[in-house]
Amino acid sequence: MAHRTAMIDVGGGFRAIYGAGVMDRMLEDGISVDHCYGVSAGSANMVSFIAKQHGRNHTFYTQYAFRKEYASFDSYVKNHNFANLDYVYSTLSNHDGENPVDYAAFEANPTGFTVVACNAEDGSTKYFGKSDVGYDNFDILKASSAVPVACEPYAIDGIPYYDGGIADPIPVQKAIDDGHDRIVVILTRPKDTVREQKRDIGPARILRRTHPQAAEKLLNRYQTYNDEVALAKEYEQDGRVLILAPE
Repeated sequence: MAHRTAMIDVGGGFRAIYGAGVMDRMLEDGISVDHCYGVSAGSANMVSFIAKQHGRNHTFYTQYAFRKEYASFDSYVKNHNFANLDYVYSTLSNHDGENPVDYAAFEANPTGFTVVACNAEDGSTKYFGKSDVGYDNFDILKASSAVPVACEPYAIDGIPYYDGGIADPIPVQKAIDDGHDRIVVILTRPKDTVREQKRDIGPARILRRTHPQAAEKLLNRYQTYNDEVALAKEYEQDGRVLILAPE
């Protein structure tokens, strides 16, 4: 019986350069998977991977990320967004941008694509699909990367979304439920990292004023992450998951 393969990139801001490196090596070695699951910055990594644009992600992390238009306190003051998601995923990435996505190659590749986001209104998990990406339309990447408090929620079809990392940070069970039995999980923290709640308490308190359900997700993100790492390790023991993580 043929195995169904998948890859998960958990993202994590600029730490996501780790996943970008993994995917560039996979492109060099001609390694593909049946389906990609992206969370936050990990979803953007995977668009370049599916489009087979070797080195594209690396340029974003090592060159564009230092521009004030990309992410800065000035951007936060002007737009209430520390990271200017429109600049990253439209201005730079559209067909007439400085480093456009090869959309034709992305669309032609049979590899499936799922992007995780958190519904800001009710805290539910939203899984967007490849069909939600369009020519010069990478809004689902913006939704999945909208870090609470640091960014305003990003609306799609009138529904505001926050970073997928507060909803389903490591969607390994989703991949299993979708029928995949060989899954590469790319973490951007050491494998045995145990996340703590304290860093999310302050932001959750601020977020509760406008989006209380999303605030609860943020407050419990540490436990969700720890539980999903533990689950990935369980699946790794029976050969269904391979975890890649920095040391």
